[in-house]
Amino acid sequence: MKHYSVRDLVQVALVAALYIVLTITPPLNAISYGMYQIRVSEMLNFLAFYNKKYIISVTIGCMIANLYSFGLIDVLVGGGSTLIFVSLGVLLFKKYQKDYFFNGLLNKAFVYFSVFFAISMITVAIELSFFGAPFLLTWFSTAIGEFISLLIGSIIIDKLSKRISLEQ
Repeated sequence: MKHYSVRDLVQVALVAALYIVLTITPPLNAISYGMYQIRVSEMLNFLAFYNKKYIISVTIGCMIANLYSFGLIDVLVGGGSTLIFVSLGVLLFKKYQKDYFFNGLLNKAFVYFSVFFAISMITVAIELSFFGAPFLLTWFSTAIGEFISLLIGSIIIDKLSKRISLEQ
């Protein structure tokens, strides 16, 4: 197991806190939960492509933010899904990180991850169907919202990575 420095732990905590703030703070909280959601905070998932410690950040951030929605079930389902799918996404798509679509506008790894993570919204659809939401409509709407937020976030994080080192 990797040992983290105090600096690493502070960075993990700060990114987790940023995820929480970008999810639960009004007016963003209005679009962060339920059947129709576009979580601005999901852009932070791309930080895991630069340093795997951020998988911990977005997982913790997601779990705490989900305390404000459907409670413990959402903490477990959302947090577990985030941990599994961000880890898998980085493992599967990191090799494409230096490649781009549309003359450098969209990072290939990030686009592939966005599609993959949008499909993973099946877990949210299954969870919400237990609360009475229609499964297919919920999966479709959460997947589209996730894809939109990730695609926009991918451009922001990719441009940010050109200006500051996100690998530390």
